[in-house]
Amino acid sequence: MKDQAERPLPTFDDVIAAHERIKPYIHRTPILTSEFMNKLTGADLFFKCENFQKAGAFKVRGASNAVFGLSDEEAALGVATHSSGNHALSLSYAAGRRGIPCHVVMPRTAPQAKKDAVIGYGGTITECEPSTTSREAVFAEVQARTGADFVHPYNDPRVIAGQATCSRELMEQVEGLDAVIAPIGGGGMVSGCCLTLSNIAPHVEIYAAEPEQADDAYRSFKAGHIIADDSPNTIADGLKVPLKENTWHFVSNNVTDILTATEEEIIDAMRLTWARMKIVMEPSCAVPLATIIKNPEVFRGKRVGVIVTGGNVDLDKLPWMAG
Repeated sequence: MKDQAERPLPTFDDVIAAHERIKPYIHRTPILTSEFMNKLTGADLFFKCENFQKAGAFKVRGASNAVFGLSDEEAALGVATHSSGNHALSLSYAAGRRGIPCHVVMPRTAPQAKKDAVIGYGGTITECEPSTTSREAVFAEVQARTGADFVHPYNDPRVIAGQATCSRELMEQVEGLDAVIAPIGGGGMVSGCCLTLSNIAPHVEIYAAEPEQADDAYRSFKAGHIIADDSPNTIADGLKVPLKENTWHFVSNNVTDILTATEEEIIDAMRLTWARMKIVMEPSCAVPLATIIKNPEVFRGKRVGVIVTGGNVDLDKLPWMAG
């Protein structure tokens, strides 16, 4: 069993192979546009709706690539990971399709909707405290006990190659893009964008969007080395994790800039999208739109691909609800 450090960085050939491998298990998600959003921002926005993806998030791409890339011998002991939600439920989904066990370590504070989805797909949850330190310590115990193949939520080259299939589809669906923007936590989706675009559309600018209250990627990008926060506090629960060496490679070499948004700006963008586009997106996915609205001079007059990364929300605890 290889750990992440022993796996080589993915190439665009790996992306092509991944796309073929996962086609039976994913949706080719649609592109939506909004005249209202275009007028508001002064840009032509093309929303790649991974909230309509299997398991409700883009993470199913990378998870499926890892699970279905295992040999029968490797798959026998199942897969394991730590995740605040979408990777956990996506890996559970993929493992269920292959008929193998999935062991997941999740923060006790993770949204109940995501915990329920993991269980619904057949995954087994072990809870940890909401910090990177606790998450990794508890996971080490689970992996030692099960012997399962570790599929890291974002630092795994197999996962990055799978996530890169999203931007590959985007480039096939929309002509003449000037820029692509995606949320950044650990950097799996942004790394996938970097991998795809650096190979097939190197002129396209790549922006990452991050909450101000979990801005370690922004500070890392400015400092030129990884800066990790142990337990940031933001409504964007999917963006609380730090960059790792594989994702930092792509981010540091290919990203044009990282932009941030406040909690209020994130909630406003999320609510605006629900109201105007009639689509369910979770807080993490609203960060790119929030940063576009906040920085109109960066995007004005451009054709911009906006990756809506997922739609797994607790409908009883929406951020604009009282109490």
